[in-house]
Amino acid sequence: MLKSKTRWIVRKSDDQLVKMLANELKITPLVASLLVNRGFDTVDSARYFLFGKDEFHDPYLLKGMDIAVNRIQKAIELQEPILIYGDYDADGVSSTSVLMITLRDLGANVDFYIPNRFTEGYGPNESAFRKAAESGIKLIITVDTGISAIHEANVAKELGLDLIITDHHEPGPVLPEALAIIHPKLPDSIYPFRELAGVGVAFKVAHALYGKLPEHLFEIAVIGTIADLVSLKGENRLIAKKGLEKLKVTTNIGLRAVFKLAGVDLSTINEETIGFTLAPRINAVGRLEDADLAVQLILTDDPEEADHLAQEMDDLNKTRQSIVNTITLEAIEEVEQNYPIDSNKVLVIGNEGWNAGVIGIVASRLVEKFYRPTIVLSFDREKGLAKGSARSIAGFDLFHNLSTCRDILPHFGGHPMAAGMTLNLDDVGELRQRLNHLADELMTEEDFMPVTYLDEEVQIEDIQLSTLDELNQLAPFGMDNSKPKVLINNVDISSIRKIGSDQNHLKILVNDQGATLDGVGFGLGPFVDHISPASKISFIGELSINEWNNIRKPQIFIHDMAVQSWQLFDYRGQKRINTIANLVPDENRKIIIFNKEHYEKINAQLQLETILIQDMEDAQSFDGYEANIVLVDLPPSKELVAQLLKGKQPARVYAYFYKESSDFFSTIPTREHFKWFYAFLLKNGPIDLKRYGDDIAKQRGWSKETIYFMSKVFSELEFVTINNGFITLQRSAQKRDLTDSRTYQLKQAQYALERDLLFSSFQELKGWFDEVIQESVEIEEAVKGWI
Repeated sequence: MLKSKTRWIVRKSDDQLVKMLANELKITPLVASLLVNRGFDTVDSARYFLFGKDEFHDPYLLKGMDIAVNRIQKAIELQEPILIYGDYDADGVSSTSVLMITLRDLGANVDFYIPNRFTEGYGPNESAFRKAAESGIKLIITVDTGISAIHEANVAKELGLDLIITDHHEPGPVLPEALAIIHPKLPDSIYPFRELAGVGVAFKVAHALYGKLPEHLFEIAVIGTIADLVSLKGENRLIAKKGLEKLKVTTNIGLRAVFKLAGVDLSTINEETIGFTLAPRINAVGRLEDADLAVQLILTDDPEEADHLAQEMDDLNKTRQSIVNTITLEAIEEVEQNYPIDSNKVLVIGNEGWNAGVIGIVASRLVEKFYRPTIVLSFDREKGLAKGSARSIAGFDLFHNLSTCRDILPHFGGHPMAAGMTLNLDDVGELRQRLNHLADELMTEEDFMPVTYLDEEVQIEDIQLSTLDELNQLAPFGMDNSKPKVLINNVDISSIRKIGSDQNHLKILVNDQGATLDGVGFGLGPFVDHISPASKISFIGELSINEWNNIRKPQIFIHDMAVQSWQLFDYRGQKRINTIANLVPDENRKIIIFNKEHYEKINAQLQLETILIQDMEDAQSFDGYEANIVLVDLPPSKELVAQLLKGKQPARVYAYFYKESSDFFSTIPTREHFKWFYAFLLKNGPIDLKRYGDDIAKQRGWSKETIYFMSKVFSELEFVTINNGFITLQRSAQKRDLTDSRTYQLKQAQYALERDLLFSSFQELKGWFDEVIQESVEIEEAVKGWI
């Protein structure tokens, strides 16, 4: 048995709808099922998602767009200084870049400003607005920020600044008093699509200003759209599709410099290139220094400057990775020592010196490890403030629950799954207490069990190249259109091994009814030690096409694995039993020793807790349910092992069956051996075994022990007498069978025991264990059937 890391739930599709879509659109049932599960359950909606025209909504459907455009056009006409006020993440950087490019194209007198994460924090601030006014700015346009800037809007009004807010974060109950607020989620909004990223809103403003679709901006708009994890449906899907195609042929000097440094082949760019290569580098700049660098990279037309900025960005990203790893270890220790998850449904932790720029990543890491809504804070004791980032899990709406704590959160904003905030250091304990109280009321134990939702259970024979090519029509993948995850259930293992320089990845080939499939599991190398090659395995992951040397083959990137039945691990013949500590998981580990004479010696060698099983009563009372059972030494009988496992349903059995020496390969006398020896004694009379035993054995090609063994058997059957080494035949002895000898019985039993347990093949041993364990399972299931 191998337990999966998460609960696997395969989504149920309406079979009739799947069949209808498959027939009408001429697509495979797998793709039809994926469409239905994503909400495209009509022929028209599914056809539009797959093949629809690239139609964008009229930007003027956004409330306030006409006011914003008129004011911006007036500023351009009068050459009034305009300030784009952005944010320091990938969405904010790309939003700032979109409007900078747009306004420069239109001849505006424009500059940008992104606050410093450490000295100013998130969003507009009064000091920045006052400095802007002093420098002659007349119009401020926020991008990807501002919807919570109620005080700052009042400051702008006081200073005579016109303020246009463009944002996509959740609006609060009170809106800022600005000249215009461009936001798809305003309470009275009639805009057809509400899920735009910050850059999507900026793109709509650019669309309105240009008077036509600004296709040259797609390659910038796609960055924030994918990086900010917004729903990849509707206009976001269009931006993502068009943007990725534009990036493959981009002429943007800065972006090309980043891709070159990262070793990215432009023709292979997809959503993962942004999610794992471009966005982390952009975010690293804002997390550690000023995000201005990232905007300058996108805007530059100087190749030398682009290379320099790309290198600086790459270096910062490496530094960011190191800092994140250090803080994550400290944060995990903080949780385990002071806020254990058994008494904290929401984790609120912090420390002085934790870099405020990376704590959002740390929060995500903690959610992955502990599966709890998590807030990680950086403490500034001089100012008495705590600045933090939050990440959540399904079932706990961060924005809604934090909104109930507004009295102690003077600055916060975000989404249901992520948020940022600043609060007084003295209020951290109160925030922790309130959020845990809310979680107690809202969440059940089941909410804290990680779940992986799967799109489909598929058979290996159905995984064809044509199907995978069709799956790619659903791309780009992201929020609300995740990369399809499938279940491959209960298949045979053809081969499995560790790969990679550190042997930390896994390579597997599975088969089912003649069909085969390659699988790769990154970071799953350690699983190899816990999977018996004879087991049937189940796993979940993402299907893909492996292209190598012009050969295309289906493969699966494995995310999680499970073995549903018990497993046998064969370590027979290994003399170094101290490997048990490394090979056998310590969770529910039961180390069994059968022979008391071995007990102290083996215990001293293992230095682990062991269990001595000497008789049937010990074996029957043994609790082996879902245990990792280690059979260290050879038992006195198979029956004792059978009693040990019967009715116990172990997870795994590790067979060592250690024995210091074996008689298995020595001569086991047959009846013909005994007949010859009897005739020899009859012919030659009394013989001194001490003197001539070795010669007799050599004459027949036997061992001396064989002669002594037959002599002892004859003695027990009263066929001979042995006195001081002399063996004499008793001519008047009664006829008896060899099996009447206790010595003969023990020898035959020991031979059979070693044959069946120690020297049998893996399949033979597994088959015997299966009979013992399966019998108990069938009995239990039969009993359950009567309950």
